[in-house]
Amino acid sequence: MLSFLYAIFILSVFTQLIFFYIFSKFSFTKHQYSNVLQPKVSVIICARNEAQNLSRHLEKFLTQRYTDFEVIVVNDGSTDNSSDLLHTYQKRFSHLKVVDIKSNNSYSGNKKKAISKGIKASKYDYLLFSDADCEPSSKYWISEMSSQFSTNKKIVLGYGAYRKINNSFLNKLIRFETLMTAIQYFSYVKIGLPYMGVGRNLAYHKELFIKVNGLSSHANLKSGDDDLFVNQVAKINNTAICFSKKSFTISEPNTSFKAWFNQKKRHITTANYYKPIHKLLLGFYYLSQILFWILAIILLSLSLIGEVEFWSVIVIVLIRLVLQFIILSKAAEKLDERDLSLWFPILDILLVFMQLQLFVSNLIAKPKYW
Repeated sequence: MLSFLYAIFILSVFTQLIFFYIFSKFSFTKHQYSNVLQPKVSVIICARNEAQNLSRHLEKFLTQRYTDFEVIVVNDGSTDNSSDLLHTYQKRFSHLKVVDIKSNNSYSGNKKKAISKGIKASKYDYLLFSDADCEPSSKYWISEMSSQFSTNKKIVLGYGAYRKINNSFLNKLIRFETLMTAIQYFSYVKIGLPYMGVGRNLAYHKELFIKVNGLSSHANLKSGDDDLFVNQVAKINNTAICFSKKSFTISEPNTSFKAWFNQKKRHITTANYYKPIHKLLLGFYYLSQILFWILAIILLSLSLIGEVEFWSVIVIVLIRLVLQFIILSKAAEKLDERDLSLWFPILDILLVFMQLQLFVSNLIAKPKYW
């Protein structure tokens, strides 16, 4: 039995090293600009009862330093003062367009419908998406993201960061999970297997939306307006990544574990609808993670009572942790998350077991509301 556990432990580490090699494709890449011509861009933001966030962030979208763009805010059945606020902004900014979806007793908001309305109202073919609770990290957000479009590149995946909160371990865990998700979807683009993006910083050409009849293939699902759409239309040659620090969006993070946990419960439900190759790779990565940590704990515990050679286990663990640190630190530097580096082992093991809890929780009761 010990030999079997040790063999599985070695296999899990070997599998992890393969994935770290994949991640290195992003960690050690350099940011490149594909397009010297700036296309006309429609920025689309869906908002439901987001008056407070709109008052804080909308002007930063409207005052981007870019030649020709419009900002479309889809007011998705809001019952607060969003409508009045938006129409006040329209008096100041002629390039702001407001699309109102009326609220009634039977309508509680539908982001996919709102996105479709926003795209239908757009006058330009290049679309750039964000959320009402986000702000661009610089006045060059549109310029940086649109620079990745080219004749072949029709999709641009950006980084949606979360604001740093000092002395908050939960904030570190949230940002680490966001970092790991970004490393994966950026790296898979680099190896020719794009599989997802995040709706708070995502761009694509309108023709892709029209070609697949919009979001109709997963219209019955509350989620998936971003990752499932990208999973459907992204190909080896049509997807680019943008990770310059001026291209980030920044969102306000949850400040309670329960709220964040419930948010992640909703998000992971879409992974079941990914293409088989993507599900297989993501599943193998997670399985190798949880096997590594469980077996490392078991084997190190057995080594204390002389059942297993201590140094043979600790050396393998250290090799894995050092390689993880090198590769993830390079990626964290690119994505302005360097303060997380020293916390990687603790955050990694906590995230692995939290993801297991999420999986079990969704088996018991799937989230009903978005």
